[in-house]
Amino acid sequence: MATLSLTDEQVVQLVKQLPPQSKQRVLTDLTAERDTWWQSAALDGEKDMRRLAAARGLDWDAMTEAQREALVDDLLHES
Repeated sequence: MATLSLTDEQVVQLVKQLPPQSKQRVLTDLTAERDTWWQSAALDGEKDMRRLAAARGLDWDAMTEAQREALVDDLLHES
């Protein structure tokens, strides 16, 4: 299979030439890919917060929203 090198702008222009149904398919596929990435990033972030809380002797799952926000604030302002 040959590999084609295109700029982002060339890809956009090619997509714009597609019929509406094909454009919708491209958008659906890209949205699904983004959503999968976002879910993975959110899960990784949650794991990180549990680990950071545990390192400080805290149980992330038992904390209230206000306690979680305070922990995040503390983490953001550490030197």
